[in-house]
Order: sequence, then structure tokens, then C-alpha cells
Amino acid sequence: MAAKLTPLAMAVLELLHERPMHPYEMAQLMRERFVSARVKVKAGSLYHTVDRLVRNGFVEVVETQRDGKRPERTVYAMTEAGRDEFVDRAQDMLATPAEEYPEYLSALAVIDELGPEMSLTHLKHRVLRLQAAIASDQVVLENLVDEHKLPEIYWLEWSYATARRAFELEWTQKLVEDLESGRIRFQGHCTPHLNLVTEDDSDERKTS
Repeated sequence: MAAKLTPLAMAVLELLHERPMHPYEMAQLMRERFVSARVKVKAGSLYHTVDRLVRNGFVEVVETQRDGKRPERTVYAMTEAGRDEFVDRAQDMLATPAEEYPEYLSALAVIDELGPEMSLTHLKHRVLRLQAAIASDQVVLENLVDEHKLPEIYWLEWSYATARRAFELEWTQKLVEDLESGRIRFQGHCTPHLNLVTEDDSDERKTS
């Protein structure tokens, strides 16, 4: 049984829905369409992914092209099995929330160990970077809508990514405010232990 299609494999098959093409053309289109914003794209991993799709029977060679003295370029097309696997995987990805482990969660877990000054400095850096990323997202969206006239159905991933970053920005700005105001207090670089005994229970024990 073939392994699940990776996000990069899905991106390759997404392009092959349009027409047969060679990996160099795939890489060009991925750059033009900002696919790297949702999938990690490297030349080596792209060719490796195409080779794996061929081995699994999801993609097949349809021709080779030669342009002057340049190396031959192999053109690939999606097979019927590839189309079926693509649809099955897309349905699963759409319906099932993935277990993802963002680095930000691990960083938030150790804020008390970093202390107030260091934590606030780097959280404010994160705010600036999120603001820049959101501004960049907006430029891309305007480009897709105004220049390319793409219907919204073709840039839903950008809409989602922008909304997610906007939420993270708002949440992080509120965290900075809460830490600076003291509403959320640093505990002196110690890991708190859960105390399941309430204050009332403790008082009763002292007087009993």
C-alpha cells in the first residue's frame, strides 16, 4: 500500500490536473502561484516526489523533450490511479483536522523560564514579523484579484493563511499587554506544581 500523498505530492498532482508537464515547469508554476507559502518546495524534493509518484503508479512518463543543447526534460502526466488517490487524499485532508505541532506552542510553554525581559522582547519581534507577513499576504491577494482576476475559489488557502496570521497577531498582542500589565504574572522561573487542595480545605486542616 502506498504511503499517504504528501502536501508536495498533492501540489504536483494539482498541476498535472491542468496538463502534462515536466518538473522544471512545475517548479516555475509553483513559484508564480506562491505554492511555497503552503508547501515546502525544493528542486531536489520536487524531483524525488515525482519519482515516488511514478513508482506508485500515480504518474507516468508521456514524452521527453530536448531544447537545443539543454538536457532532456521528461514530461509527466497523471494516471487514473493518481487521480483517484488525489481525490481520496484531498477529501481526507479537507474533512480531518491534522495533528500539527507548531513551534510557537513549545516556545509559549517555556516563557516563564526565559523571564519577563527576554520573553517580551522576542514576543514584540514576533508581532512585527506577523504584521509584515500579513501586509505581504495582502499584496499577494490584491495581485491575484486585481491583476490575475482569479475567482476566490482559487485562493482560499491565502484567505485562510491570512486569517490565521491575523488571529495569531491579535492573540500575541493581547499576551504582550497581559504580561506587561501583570495580569499574567511570571512566577520566578520555577515550574508551578498543581495543588489540588483548595484554600478552604487547607484552612480546615489547620484548625482540625
